[in-house]
Amino acid sequence: MTTNIEPLRIPDEAKERVRLLYMAKHAKFGGGMHPEDGNHAIYHHEVRTTLENLGLNLQLEDNYQVLFERPEVDFIFPLLNRGGFVNSEMVIPLLCNMHRIPYLGAMPFLRGLGDDKSVSKLVARNAGVPTADWFCYRKGAPILEQDLPAAPDGRWVIKPNASSASWGISDARDWFGVTNAIANIHGQGHDAIVEPYLNGYDIQCAFITLNDEPVALPMLWYEREDTQRLWTYYEKRDLVQNTEKAALKLFEDPDLAPKIEDMARKFAREMLPFDYGRIEFRLDLDTGEINFIEINLNCNLWSEKVMAKAASYAGFSHADLLETLLAESWRRNALIAG
Repeated sequence: MTTNIEPLRIPDEAKERVRLLYMAKHAKFGGGMHPEDGNHAIYHHEVRTTLENLGLNLQLEDNYQVLFERPEVDFIFPLLNRGGFVNSEMVIPLLCNMHRIPYLGAMPFLRGLGDDKSVSKLVARNAGVPTADWFCYRKGAPILEQDLPAAPDGRWVIKPNASSASWGISDARDWFGVTNAIANIHGQGHDAIVEPYLNGYDIQCAFITLNDEPVALPMLWYEREDTQRLWTYYEKRDLVQNTEKAALKLFEDPDLAPKIEDMARKFAREMLPFDYGRIEFRLDLDTGEINFIEINLNCNLWSEKVMAKAASYAGFSHADLLETLLAESWRRNALIAG
């Protein structure tokens, strides 16, 4: 299980020397709820405030254009991931690579792999990590019933193949409903992934990298009232009231937690170097069945979400977490001594 870890510190001279560009859609926003992005704006403002309080040599931008020519910076902290177009998560690391500017997080190919839910499931299977059957109906490709994965309970989940925060998720109980959901997603320019609905609980495995190795933070789970209910994007962003009771808690089952952590570590090693990420599993407590769901590289760092909550159980403040991520990445990119 998780070993004791200590926060890393950035030397004072490096805080002054390294010019850090923080890029986020709401990097310059005032900190309240946003009418479309909800609590994402609060999250971006909190990260900005934490970085400012660390005393870093900080610059702020909220658009991609700043990278169309090389900016006068030494390192980029990219949270401008959801750009409103397909594969936008790869834009910043690609432009950084073009300018040879190091950045926090995984390289563009791995970012794309992680955001492609279908391909990430192939990686999971290759690593010996169980995942339920699925099929990705790519936009422009044939939509054939013969490709539909089996759903023993007669219920399928359909979502954009590169969605985040459950954007565009729906379910169906027949082929007609599945095809309608696929058509809706294709109409918005995205590929659609279809999977059987898996009853159970979401187990969250947060990882950071230290000395080029994936290090597991304390494992969490959402203890839910109704495991049959789909959570929507609007609920996760606090844009509508969620009436279901659900609590994010430590998952400490003495038999299942080590087993899941071993699976997560196998997958995490396939993605190195990635600095930080969250690997999600679905656990059926009645049967003990465990299935990989997805990986989220450059996942949400808001203090109310999984990564920061898991770090807090390891004794990290929000500032400790961000400083540790930067210190490790700066070491790996030779901005500070190793």
